[in-house]
Formats: sequence, structure tokens, C-alpha cells
Amino acid sequence: MQVKIVNKSPNALPAYSTEQSAGMDLRAWLTAPVTLQPLERKLIPTGISIALPQGYECQLRPRSGMALKRGLTLLNTPGTIDADYRGEIGVIVVNLSNEPQTIENGERLCQMVVARHEAVDWEAVDTLDSTQRGAGGFGHTGTK
Repeated sequence: MQVKIVNKSPNALPAYSTEQSAGMDLRAWLTAPVTLQPLERKLIPTGISIALPQGYECQLRPRSGMALKRGLTLLNTPGTIDADYRGEIGVIVVNLSNEPQTIENGERLCQMVVARHEAVDWEAVDTLDSTQRGAGGFGHTGTK
């Protein structure tokens, strides 16, 4: 699938790390390092804009290594880039660790996953079909 992309940064285009990766690494575009204090969040620019075809979205997901090793993650996970958005992609990063964390230019921030989606056409009804689960939720199946 070909997708048009504008890269205003000197960083490499988003890329898959392995042949079977679902997500592409997206990098920070910074003129100076950005330090996040514990529980602080910032919008980190990427310099990347994309033009997805209709029926597709791009999801931004945390990188597991950053979350485990540094306590850095994304707040609106997954973040969604709609097919009709043409602006620069920004990544909302939060520091959940107890120590300041610094993000450097070119650092891999998150993963981008391009996925197909369907548009919903609602049908208003008075009742829904019953299932074995019914309205059970939030741990109704137990802990074991």
C-alpha cells in the first residue's frame, strides 16, 4: 500500500524494525532535547504529515521498551490519525516514572500502525439480541 508522506525533519521516515512488525517507529523532531518531569506530559513534534486513503486510520501506540525501561508512554493510546487529517503528527508523551526523562531529537517515540476501519450506520432498536455474557462486564468472569 502506498501512502503519501511529507517529512520536514532530517530523520528517517517511519519504518518497520523487522519484516513482520505491525508498527513502524516514529521519531521525535526536536531542535533541543526535551525533559519531562515525573507526571509531566508534552506534545512532541515529528515533522511528519501523511495522506491516508479513505477507510484507513493510523494508530499511535506506546513502545514497550520505553514504557518498561523509562516509564514513558502515550496518554491517548491509541492516538488516531484520521484519513482526512493533513497536519503534522504530534505525540503526547507522559513521564510516569519517578525521575526526569529526556527525549532527544531522532529518538523513537512510538509505533504507527496503519489499519482499515469501517464506518458505522446505526440502527436504533428497542432491545438487543441476548448472549451468554449479557450485560456482564468489568471482571464478571472472575480472576482465575
